[in-house]
Amino acid sequence: MNEKYIPLYRKYRPQTLEQVVGQEHIKKALANAITLNKISHAYLFTGPRGTGKTSTARIFAKSLNCKEGPTVNPCGVCENCIDITNSTPMDVIEIDAASNRKVEDAQNILEKVMYAPVNSRYKIYIIDEVHMLSPTAFNALLKTLEEPPKNVIFILATTEVHKVLDTIKSRCQRYDFKRITTSDIVSHLRMISDKEGINITDDALTTIAKNSAGGMRDSIALLDQLSVLDGEDAITTDDINNLLGRLSFDVLNNLAEAIVNSLPNDGILMLEKIYNCGNEPVQILTNLLDYLKNLLIVKTCSRDSVSELTQLNDIQLELLEKQTKALETHQIVFLINKCTEYIKELKTTNNPRLWLEVAIIDLANLAENTTLIELQSRISKLEGGAVQSINHQHYKTAPAPVLKPEIKHSQVVESVKNLPKDEFEKEKSVTPDLTVSTEAVAKIKEFDNDDFSPMPVSKPISGDDLSALWGQLLENIQNVPTRALLKQWANPIKISADGVTLTLKSEVLLKQFVEGSKKQTLQAAVDSLFGQKDIKIIVRLPQPDDVKVGAAPSPKSKPVPQPEKKTPEVTEAEIETAKSEIEHKTLKSRNDIDSLLYSDTVNMVMELFDGKIIE
Repeated sequence: MNEKYIPLYRKYRPQTLEQVVGQEHIKKALANAITLNKISHAYLFTGPRGTGKTSTARIFAKSLNCKEGPTVNPCGVCENCIDITNSTPMDVIEIDAASNRKVEDAQNILEKVMYAPVNSRYKIYIIDEVHMLSPTAFNALLKTLEEPPKNVIFILATTEVHKVLDTIKSRCQRYDFKRITTSDIVSHLRMISDKEGINITDDALTTIAKNSAGGMRDSIALLDQLSVLDGEDAITTDDINNLLGRLSFDVLNNLAEAIVNSLPNDGILMLEKIYNCGNEPVQILTNLLDYLKNLLIVKTCSRDSVSELTQLNDIQLELLEKQTKALETHQIVFLINKCTEYIKELKTTNNPRLWLEVAIIDLANLAENTTLIELQSRISKLEGGAVQSINHQHYKTAPAPVLKPEIKHSQVVESVKNLPKDEFEKEKSVTPDLTVSTEAVAKIKEFDNDDFSPMPVSKPISGDDLSALWGQLLENIQNVPTRALLKQWANPIKISADGVTLTLKSEVLLKQFVEGSKKQTLQAAVDSLFGQKDIKIIVRLPQPDDVKVGAAPSPKSKPVPQPEKKTPEVTEAEIETAKSEIEHKTLKSRNDIDSLLYSDTVNMVMELFDGKIIE
């Protein structure tokens, strides 16, 4: 009977730092530490599974305890090297933290730490999956990790470093192991295949490397599993797919063809054949998700990088490119998102086949109903607005015309009226093809004459008409008391875009318009009158040679003849009542006029409490 078979991942475990695949930064750092004799008391190795954490820890321990060492290249023939290779060392203790996670286990380690090495230079503790230790066990190790006894080294390995206490991480030198690249895995697998006489194609090795997610141990284990299929014919990708329950590229291509062309009936029939071959629903959608990912890469990336990213041959890439012509990028992303949602649903449902069929039907319908044109058309109909022009060269059919909402002529005129001339010219230069269609003109003509009434245009004011300018300046003043004060106490001397000169009879009022709160109100009115800013304003006392100018009188309407009315007889009581009302109104109007002589605050208080000024 032959000796016991050793799995390939154990048989080809690296024995020196040079044999570790990838992790060049870690190999260099550890080699320099050994060469320069800068050995730390605690190390933390972290990274994905199968990337060489435990193997590197053993190699490091072998390099430190080798009879020829410490050395970067251990001899492998001395007693210590042989014991570490056979996993039977006295002074290199490997502990699985998943099964020794209690505080009592940590205390047991601390009790043995005090003993000196038996026949080695260092006593090394390799604690694998250290994140599984309980918080109390971590705390028990804190002091020892910080100041361990002489010749004691701790090497902690974990795949989930975020679960390790920060106080532990701060006491260790941390080394992050990266995922091994696909090319490095393929090269290493080819070396093992040649040594073991495994007949396998390069495409199959690439499939193995991609399926291992950057882990060398998983890749070698899968190759070991495939080695039993070795025969006259080389092991191909189809053999790997059958072994792993994966769908071949041709099957996925046919299924995706039904989805892309919106043929749910063909998709269901094809799904029936795939399901009857024993494939699990989650695996089917997972493979379809990977296919859609490759479809997205082909759609968005250059041809030079596509081959490396997808690891597909030229014939397969041509099939993918043919499908991408019928899809837009956002459609592929939408299909990926939906496929991901259905995978989550399949993992929790009690009827996976039902949801698998629903997923295929839904994906086939989504490919047809998610075109950019249809989405924009729906949005425009919901919002009731216009849709911007779209480049249609990538679409099979032209988009349906979008109906714009009817706009009355009065609304158009009002919007044009509020638009400054310079902004209108700017918009016209940016959008030169902004025109009014003949249908819009025909629609406008159907409205009543009231809607078509021309916009009233104000008559331009001559600069010499001082009275008219004064009248318009008073109208521009928003504050009513200020307007009344100017109308009664002010006289215009000059009103033009170059400057405005006014005179005031009262020195109290003059100070308010020169330095007080009413200066800004007058400035705003003058700027609004001429459409400029910061026009110079002079307010002074009257001079003898000033000419008094009144506001432009409002046009008088032509009197309308009224029919003669017979005067009714009035009694003495009614006359007395009328006299009292007249006196009351006269007093009130007189108070209103007097109130204009005072500030707005005084006027507000007088109005609030119905008071008056006592001289």
